[in-house]
Amino acid sequence: MTTPQILAVAIFALTLAAFVWDRVRYDIVALAALAAAVLAGLVEPDQAFAGFGNAAVVTVAAVLVLSHALARSGVVAVVGERVNRRVATPVQQTALLCLLGAAMSAFMNNVGALAIMMPIAIAGARRFGSSPALVLMPLSFATMLGGMCTLIGTPPNLLAAGFRERYGAAPFDFFAFAPVGLAVTLAGTAFMVLVARFLMPADRKGTASAMEQFDVGHYLTEVRVGPESKLAGMSVAAVEAEYEDRLFVIQLARRGLRLRGRFPTTRLAAGDEVLVQADAELLQELVRGGILDLVSAHTTEGEDEKPAVPAQLDTAEVIVGPNAWIQGATARGLRLRARYGVNLLALSRQGRPVTGRVRDTAFAAGDVLLLEGDAEQIGDAVRQLGCLPLANRRIALQPFRIYTTLAIMTAAIALVAADLLPASIAFLLGVLAVVALGVLPLRELYDAVEWPVVVLLGAMIPVGGILESTGLAAIVSAWVAETGGALPERGMLALVLVVTMLLTPALNNAATVIVMAPIAIGVAQQSGLQPDAFLMAVAIGASCDFLTPFGHQNNTLILAPGGYRFADYWKMGLPLDLIVLAVSVALLPVVFPLR
Repeated sequence: MTTPQILAVAIFALTLAAFVWDRVRYDIVALAALAAAVLAGLVEPDQAFAGFGNAAVVTVAAVLVLSHALARSGVVAVVGERVNRRVATPVQQTALLCLLGAAMSAFMNNVGALAIMMPIAIAGARRFGSSPALVLMPLSFATMLGGMCTLIGTPPNLLAAGFRERYGAAPFDFFAFAPVGLAVTLAGTAFMVLVARFLMPADRKGTASAMEQFDVGHYLTEVRVGPESKLAGMSVAAVEAEYEDRLFVIQLARRGLRLRGRFPTTRLAAGDEVLVQADAELLQELVRGGILDLVSAHTTEGEDEKPAVPAQLDTAEVIVGPNAWIQGATARGLRLRARYGVNLLALSRQGRPVTGRVRDTAFAAGDVLLLEGDAEQIGDAVRQLGCLPLANRRIALQPFRIYTTLAIMTAAIALVAADLLPASIAFLLGVLAVVALGVLPLRELYDAVEWPVVVLLGAMIPVGGILESTGLAAIVSAWVAETGGALPERGMLALVLVVTMLLTPALNNAATVIVMAPIAIGVAQQSGLQPDAFLMAVAIGASCDFLTPFGHQNNTLILAPGGYRFADYWKMGLPLDLIVLAVSVALLPVVFPLR
């Protein structure tokens, strides 16, 4: 091996190790790999950022924006709710929600599709009295399968289309993925609908509802400021500072008037009745010391009763998304109440409530939070924090927004399908249209883009290029072709698909395509076969990240709400991988002849 090849192997080995270690976010790992490749002389400095101008990267960013606009219109949530109301059994619910989720993810980001459908699925499970575990994993996996059906369904498809150009062919058409993708999606969904209830424990309850899991009554209590209380004359902000964020004033009643929301400069007076959020130990201390008098504690007397919370206040169960910017931050550091007007009542991690000082606990992807705030503002606060709601909230339908968004999305797809414009240009025009027509507020434009994914793609494309420029791809391809020389043609195709499936949990799905696509093309050419089926196998395999809770963002999102354990993923995911393998190997050579 030459020195450049040795350096390339070292960079890829360290990058793979960093991805598997998973202590540093994947986009930072990709940037570090790019920097190493430039310093090693494997990527020219003036080409270091060429990946960010790649058509696939632009298309991914544009599709993310249009997906957000589609979700924001409310049409998908409304359709899901109507489907949910009409099903008569949990099996019907699982089947219809999986098919709807798969159909959505063919045209929008699959994490976005799951985020829309998850509250609907949880509500349906509670209506039937069944475990959310029976529906959430099938729904998550169905959205991943649905992404295999179109060019824009998932980044691996866009990248595979780009690699097809490298060996002199035109990019894949918009629906070139559909014949095999649809067959895989239908077969996988049928398996999950019929078998899920046998593989998932029916008594697995997942995250209970907000009031049930966290016993909110032990957090909200109505108290009165006594005539001799040291709090009389102090401002609300001073009171909260006095007790170091262990007590928050939620609402104040004085002579028939009620104040709610944020009123930090208001001074408490003797006789004020105040609704406070405080831990039980501090509350007992204040009452026993005569600083506060207990008016009526909002606690539950029986299992079925709910805490009495003022009608103007609302609670929201939310989950910290995989790309939420609040990861690593604490409620105290974010100053949730001062900046966003919400209080953190409780936090659950992997299905278990976090005890102790939850305001000092750093947020992580998959955490379930119970937030409380003004009913009219809490939805905006959730969006600003980058969290996803776990309970369905009513959306005011706006026909103009719905029809305009659908029309723009349909027009962009038609332009690509008719080969009138490249996908990057067509969907970029779609983004400009939704902003110009007011469907998507300008302030949400850049928030809709998952920047870590964009940075990963932009950085890894030049890094992946060193496989070809150093000749490593040719060496690996020749070795694979020689080692698998005794295999039949479909066996060689299956080998490429299996290797891709095994790599994608360790790498990001897009990074897997960047690494595997040049090798797959080389294997096909070394074997005297057409590369199209092999490229498709790489795109399909990269989307099959079903075996762990942390490989794909969807898997992380459902972990706590479904009450899943690590083993649950491979119990469902391994048979699903085998079904995908069987269907793909059977159909790919038919749709994309090997010779």
